[in-house]
Order: sequence, then C-alpha cells, then structure tokens
Amino acid sequence: MVEYPASNPLLYAWKPVGLAERIMPYSSVVVLTGAGISAESGLKTFRDNDGLWEGHPVLDVATPEAFHRDPKLVNTFYNQRRAQLLGGEVHPNAAHKALAAFEKNFKGEFTLVTQNVDDLHERGGSIEIYHMHGRLLQGKCGYCEHSFEIRSDLNHLDQCSECKRSGALRPDIVWFGEMPMYMDEIETKIRRCDLFVSIGTSAAVYPAAGFSDLARYCGAKTLELNLAPSSKSEDFSESILGPATQLVPQVFEEILETAI
Repeated sequence: MVEYPASNPLLYAWKPVGLAERIMPYSSVVVLTGAGISAESGLKTFRDNDGLWEGHPVLDVATPEAFHRDPKLVNTFYNQRRAQLLGGEVHPNAAHKALAAFEKNFKGEFTLVTQNVDDLHERGGSIEIYHMHGRLLQGKCGYCEHSFEIRSDLNHLDQCSECKRSGALRPDIVWFGEMPMYMDEIETKIRRCDLFVSIGTSAAVYPAAGFSDLARYCGAKTLELNLAPSSKSEDFSESILGPATQLVPQVFEEILETAI
C-alpha cells in the first residue's frame, strides 16, 4: 500500500518500480465506486460517527421491515437525501468526469458499477452504469414493482400509476436484506476483465466487497483507490491512498495512454 504526497501523487505511487511495469494495455476494465467518490462533491453520507443515519438506527430507515412499520419516516429520510441531491449545491467532481472521459475514449470493454444511489456519474457524463443499490431519483410500487422517475418528495399514500393501488410507494433503492441489482451481469463482466478498480469503497458490505476477490481469482489485476485503507486493502494488487479527485484523473489517464 502506498500513501503519496499530495503534490504529485501518481509519481510517488506508481513509478518506484517503473511505470511501464505497473501500467499495462488492458482490454477489459471494471470499476466499482462507493461513497468516497461522491463525498468530494459535498454529498452527505447521512451516517453519523455512531452509526446512526440522521439520528435513526439503520434498521429504522433502510430495511423493508422499517418501511412496513413506518413508511412515512422512511420516505421522509430519503426525501431529505433527494432534496440535497437536487438542491443545486451538489455537482459531479473531477473523478466522475474522468471516468466518463475514460468510457468515451477507451477502445476496450469498460464497465462502471456503483454502490451509490445518486446520479453524479450520469451528470458527469457516464452512460452505461450498473446502479447495484438502486437510484435515489427512482421510486417504485411495493405492490406491482413498477418503477418510475421521482424528483420531488415521495408519499407512500399516493397512487401507483400502474396498478392504481395506494399505500406502498417507496424509493427504488436496495435496502438491507434485499438483493442488489444486476448481479448476474456484473459477475459476468468481472470474470472477463483484466483490471478491476475499486474507488472510494469501504470494502465492508457484501456482495460488492467480494468483487475484487472474484476478479483476482479470474486473473485480473486489482487496484484500490481510496482516501484511507479499507478492510481489504492488503488483498489488492495495488492500493493507492488519496482523494478520488486527484487519483482517478491521473490513474485513468495513464491507463488510457497505454491503451492507445
């Protein structure tokens, strides 16, 4: 694991054993992003140091059981998150834009998987994204599973436009105890990649925490870009510490240069 001086992170992190030996012409790249990439855009995590989410235990605001007990509380919690995302003060940062530029210019296969429910990757210019934990700007009906765009407050008592039933409108977000989305597609992409990059993740929540293990098992190089060491940093081929806004543009520019 390498921690770099902020003045020139890539020079220190990548070149000690020779840049050509560390950067290869990859043909298939999978990137996993977590909360760390959005934090630099000013997006609150809504999770306090004591583990509470806006003063609420996670089991009270992010589980199907919580919604059944108190749908108003759960929707209010996510309405606050949605309002912050759309309030005009949160914007995609250099890391989001760098990944979008890489997707546009990379000649090989590129897959972007995110644990984030915000739309900052889309606003940054990324096109094909697997939101494995759902999207904050989507709602769904708990009865018929109909999904729809939502850019205002969500009220569970409103009527579903598809099945016409009321009382079960909720965020289209994967809560604790629910199965993440697109798992088959993501696993297929990871199995055939030759570079897997984890950006801004704690590596503590499964199944995403196991993606790097699968990639390594299938022969890919695994790279972690994180502000601080994660619980799995030592398992990566390379772990580089620093802000995503500094690391991501530099690392992905170097990868792209070798691919051209």
